[in-house]
Amino acid sequence: MASKIFLNLAVKDLKKSIDFFTTLGFSFNPQFTDEHATCMIIGENIFAMLVTEQRFKDFTKKEICNAHKNTEVLIAIDAASREKVDEMVKTAVDAGGSIYMEPQDYGWMYGHSFADLDGHQWEIMYMDENAIPQ
Repeated sequence: MASKIFLNLAVKDLKKSIDFFTTLGFSFNPQFTDEHATCMIIGENIFAMLVTEQRFKDFTKKEICNAHKNTEVLIAIDAASREKVDEMVKTAVDAGGSIYMEPQDYGWMYGHSFADLDGHQWEIMYMDENAIPQ
């Protein structure tokens, strides 16, 4: 069983992406950062490699998806509360991202989403596991 996850996302402007995600409170591992890529720390064992499109092409034979026009992946991460969900989406929009979907409230689970500067869709959710319907 895997113990860590590394998402790889193509970005047009690495510096702008680092600034955007820094504003959202994420940090980066300098050990895996250069002018072509950075390792964004999402959680203890969860990372997103933000890779310039030029460098990303070295890892795939396919065309890079235009995430502004097509869905390539839905990235879902948890938040500590409903308020933190809304706070993160607002911060993302204020930093240049956009709302992707309106909030969804299922009672026991609440989510909202934004698209980052490159159009990647981030689903932010809060789940009250004690309130999950039986």
